[in-house]
Amino acid sequence: MLLKNKVIIISGIGPGMGIKLALRAAEYQAKAVVLAARTQSMLDDTEAAIRAAGHTCEILKVATDISKPEQCQKLAELTIEKFGRIDALINSAYAHGTWGSSSNSSMDDWRKVMEVNLYGSMNMTQAVVPQMKKQKDGSIVMINTMATRRPNQLEAGYAVSKGALKTAVQYLAEDLGPYGIRVNSTYNGWMWGAPVKGYFQAESKRQGVSMESLVDVIAQQIPLRNEIPDDADCAAAALYLASDYARVVTGAQLDVSGGHYLPH
Repeated sequence: MLLKNKVIIISGIGPGMGIKLALRAAEYQAKAVVLAARTQSMLDDTEAAIRAAGHTCEILKVATDISKPEQCQKLAELTIEKFGRIDALINSAYAHGTWGSSSNSSMDDWRKVMEVNLYGSMNMTQAVVPQMKKQKDGSIVMINTMATRRPNQLEAGYAVSKGALKTAVQYLAEDLGPYGIRVNSTYNGWMWGAPVKGYFQAESKRQGVSMESLVDVIAQQIPLRNEIPDDADCAAAALYLASDYARVVTGAQLDVSGGHYLPH
């Protein structure tokens, strides 16, 4: 009952982390789960998965491109109209961009990634803040990445955009704290789910080696159980920050990587 009676907006509903956030929120007894993604079929599939799991929370589905401020505003308005409040926003929507090193990446690609990961997350945040200020309560959780902790040259543009989001969170936490609004981040590492499985399958084919051997190389770098964390468990960590158990936590940077990154 971690989220009992709470209205939770989750952006970026999709295979992997997005759908697991929605399923976990329903499992943790949220009053309502508001699903946001660009693709209507993904919203429908997620609703079906929640119902198939036996959860009875209210569901609102709104096709939303977070890079469009007016769509984010509409999402917030529909949520307030239907449920009267917004208790938490989980900013999970992201764009990865093309794989490439910092020295030869396309800056046009970086701009597109920044448009979603930084500006899009800020669009969603600014859309819910007025209602949270009115309530004098609320939680905003940004899904960040270990790529800002442990540089991976092939994810340079993605990591830079998330690094900018990290700084935005620090400013937001200080700015919104007096209104009772908390702003925190989780820094996820490798997460076992559809996107990561697809990556390993592609790399297995490209390199001509077994997928199991590639997974094992990564797993051996993770102290906790020597296995890649499940994306559902990573989702649970984000929802903890949305809950009242983290009521005095703001501006936090929670590493969710099984110990793959250990802060100094």
